[in-house]
Amino acid sequence: MQYTLTPNAVYTHTAFRLRSHLRLTDYSRRCTVADLVLVVVAACARLCSLFAACARLLGAPGAETIRKALLASWPDQDELQRRRNRALAADLPRAVRRRRQRLAIDLHLRPYHGLPYADPSEIYRSKAKSGTTHFHAYATAYLAYRGQRFTVALTAVRRGEALAEVLRRLLGQAARVGVRPCLLLLDRGFCSVAVLRYLQAARYPFLMPLVCRGRKADHPQGPSGSRVFLSWRRSGWGRYTLHDEKGRPATVSVCVRCCRPRRRRRRLSLQRLVYAYGGVRPGSTDWVRQTYRQRFGVETSYRQLGEALPRTSTRNPVVRLFLVGVALLLRNVWVWLHYAVLSAPRRGGRRLHLERLRFKALLLMLLHVAEERFGIRDDVPTERSVWDTLNI
Repeated sequence: MQYTLTPNAVYTHTAFRLRSHLRLTDYSRRCTVADLVLVVVAACARLCSLFAACARLLGAPGAETIRKALLASWPDQDELQRRRNRALAADLPRAVRRRRQRLAIDLHLRPYHGLPYADPSEIYRSKAKSGTTHFHAYATAYLAYRGQRFTVALTAVRRGEALAEVLRRLLGQAARVGVRPCLLLLDRGFCSVAVLRYLQAARYPFLMPLVCRGRKADHPQGPSGSRVFLSWRRSGWGRYTLHDEKGRPATVSVCVRCCRPRRRRRRLSLQRLVYAYGGVRPGSTDWVRQTYRQRFGVETSYRQLGEALPRTSTRNPVVRLFLVGVALLLRNVWVWLHYAVLSAPRRGGRRLHLERLRFKALLLMLLHVAEERFGIRDDVPTERSVWDTLNI
């Protein structure tokens, strides 16, 4: 080892991405862009609010000053999304833009227990989770290239917005940063007639689980609808036509993969995986299963998003979108460091060493830079002397 990765180097690269692409400006002589970035990354590392981060850092600007500085630096929500997507794609390898890539599309819901800020459509409604049915929803586009997993696009989803429109906007954002899909790996929630008709009209190859509806196998009249595929005893191929409430059809190819889970102690029942696909010619049912497994990395990105997302009680959706974008940007910086700095070159592809720098270790490095810059406030004001109350 001839070189070392220092916390100052990590912070310099992160701050450059935030300043150059989000176009943050100095609010005052007391609150510069450097101070603003340090407070935000400290809140990400400590999983606390911006107010708590300012209270912890001794020489940092006040929490109200930080809030006004953020609001003064932001445009409207659409322009913020464009700037944030350019920041997310800034560290992509050049080879990603030369060829079409497999993109994983998913919808992420953050539980919300408050009221809308200005428009009721800001709050997304879905199944109960964490004690609420109200969420702030975000859709992301995610790619995996030779072991590197980047988030390339992020957009907010409003209540009542059609998923086909969300998918169109997300793919447009990915195309503007130079990422073109060769295959879309979609979540089960996108299996609808409107989305399928859009993908077929736009000629996007896709692969997603097929939602099974109809009578179950134990019904006296037998299974019906797409539940017929769950009664197959062998893997195979088929065709199925879906209809929406307006009667519009959408015909897709179906792959059924029958397998048994690998558990030695007990014999489990046959597991059937039903996929809908189009625009591709799979060679085998196992290829379909292994290809769709690449989409599961997007769930890992959401878990790491929660490890770097500051806490907030604001109702402003632009503030929440900014914090989500910063957390995903920190994760992209972590992935880029493993690709460009920490990986070992070899024939056939770079060898990754994830044990050299974990994501939480990168957040601690950024926190140490902020604490070294401002200092730490460890004392707490009290009403009386602690030495008078100690029984020593």
